[in-house]
Amino acid sequence: MAKAATTAKKTAKPRKPAAKKEATKVTETVDNKAEAKSRFNAALEEAKAGAAALKAEAGDRAGAYREQARSKGGELMTEAKAYGAEAKTKAGELAVEGKAKASDAIASLGKVVADTAGELDNRFGEQYGDYARRASRSLQETSAKLDAKSVEEIGEDAREFVRKSPGTAIGIAAIVGFLFARMFTGKRG
Repeated sequence: MAKAATTAKKTAKPRKPAAKKEATKVTETVDNKAEAKSRFNAALEEAKAGAAALKAEAGDRAGAYREQARSKGGELMTEAKAYGAEAKTKAGELAVEGKAKASDAIASLGKVVADTAGELDNRFGEQYGDYARRASRSLQETSAKLDAKSVEEIGEDAREFVRKSPGTAIGIAAIVGFLFARMFTGKRG
């Protein structure tokens, strides 16, 4: 019996601490959950603050890059306009120079034709000499007209001619192209 009483005492004593341990465990679990929740919320707030800081930094950098791009684009646009103006000026100068050379060439050709008119009179008759003199006068007049007109007026006259006679313009362009091709490509053979 003594054993039974000792066993009963042993089983009775641990019951009280077991209930106390369970209550402590529940309280610890509640405290741990609260602490974990608190830490999670703090980490979440910290992550939100970090994301907001990154967003602000990205916005600042994007603004700086955008400003650099605008600045560079403005510089490139200014340079392009300067090159365009320079090219336009150079093209105008070349056109005026070309007009002067063409006028001189026509005048020279007219002079050569006029110089040969007398020889044509002797060889083929006065009628052919008169043709040469008229051709010479026509070439001289064309040279004078060319000198008197500006490059813009000549361009407008050419456009008007093409509008009025597109077939003739194409034919002339083909002949001139053929002549240039013959001049710039040597005979092969």
